[in-house]
Amino acid sequence: MQVYRLQEFGRIEGLALGEEAVREPAPTEIVVRVRATSLNRRDWSILEKTYPLAGRPGVVPLSDGAGEVVAVGGAVKRFRLGDRVTGSYFPRWRDGRIAGDLIDQLGCTLDGMLAEYAILDQEWAVRVPDHLTWEEAATLTCAGVTAWNSVVETGGARAGETVLVIGTGGVSLFALQFAKMMGCRVIATTSSAVKAERLRALGAEHVVNHAAEKEWGKAVRDLTGGEGADLIVDTRGPDTLEQSLTAVALYGRIILLITRGTNGSLFQFSGDAYSRSLATILRLFVGSRASLEAMAKAVASKELRPVIDRVFPFSEARQAYDYFAGGDVFGKVVIAGA
Repeated sequence: MQVYRLQEFGRIEGLALGEEAVREPAPTEIVVRVRATSLNRRDWSILEKTYPLAGRPGVVPLSDGAGEVVAVGGAVKRFRLGDRVTGSYFPRWRDGRIAGDLIDQLGCTLDGMLAEYAILDQEWAVRVPDHLTWEEAATLTCAGVTAWNSVVETGGARAGETVLVIGTGGVSLFALQFAKMMGCRVIATTSSAVKAERLRALGAEHVVNHAAEKEWGKAVRDLTGGEGADLIVDTRGPDTLEQSLTAVALYGRIILLITRGTNGSLFQFSGDAYSRSLATILRLFVGSRASLEAMAKAVASKELRPVIDRVFPFSEARQAYDYFAGGDVFGKVVIAGA
C-alpha cells in the first residue's frame, strides 16, 4: 500500500511517501480502505514540533479520514465488511472525562489515516452518515467533534441564543452549522467580502468584518442591542480573546480552543474587558468517541453537509499541507484516497 510517514519533523520534506505491505488484522482490529483524509491545525503543529503532545517519529499522520471496512479480525463484533467508518481522535477515550492514560491520538502517537489502508481497533472507529461523500465524511473526527462540543455538549447552546463564530476555518463553519441546527442566531466574522456572502448563505444573520472594524467586539454588542453574544466559539485564542470578552453577554460562555496566537503570542487582555461581564471561559479539546457518535447521528438526522474548501490528490499531500498552512481557507482541506 501507499503510505505517508513523518520521518522528520520541522520541515515539509519530512513527510515521506512509501510502499508497505498491509498486515492482517489482529482479532479485534479492522482494516479500512481509506477514501479521503482531511487536515487540521494540529497536523501542521505536529509537523513543526509545536504541538503539546510529541509526535512519534515515523508515525502515519492525520487523525481525520474515512473509508470502508475491507477486512475484520476474528473477534470483531462492532463492524462488518463494507461499513463506512471514521476513526476517533482520542481512540482510547470512549466517554466521560478524559484521563492521563487516554491521551493517545491518531496521527500523533498512534498511526493515523494518511495511507491507502488504516488498521484500527474496532473500539476506535465510528460509522459515518450514509448521505456524506467520502470527502465530507473525512472531516468529522477533529473539527466536527470540536465544534459539536463547543456548541452543543459543552457550550450548551439553546434555541434563540446568539452564537458568535470567528473566521472561516473548519471548526468555525461546523459551529455555525450546529448553532443553526440548534435554533440559534449566528454572528460571524471575516475580513473578506466574498467569504461574508458565503457565511450568510450558510445561515449567519450578521457578518462583521474584523479587519475593517478593529473593535469588532463592540460591533457584535451593537448587533445584539447591547446584550452581547450568549456563546462565543473562539478559535483564535490570544489574538481574539480581548474582543471576545467585549462581545460576550453578561453571563455568556466563551469556548476557548487555541492557547497560542499568531507568532506564538500569549494571552494579554485589559482589565476593562475582563470586568465587563461575568462570563465563563471554558476550555475543551476535541472529544470522546461518544461525542463523535452523537454528532454523527445529528449530522445524519439533519443531512448536514460539511464545507470543503479544496480537495488535493493523494500524491500532493505536501501541497495540501502548504495550502492549509497559508490560512486563507473556507472550510476543510481534504486529501483524496490513494
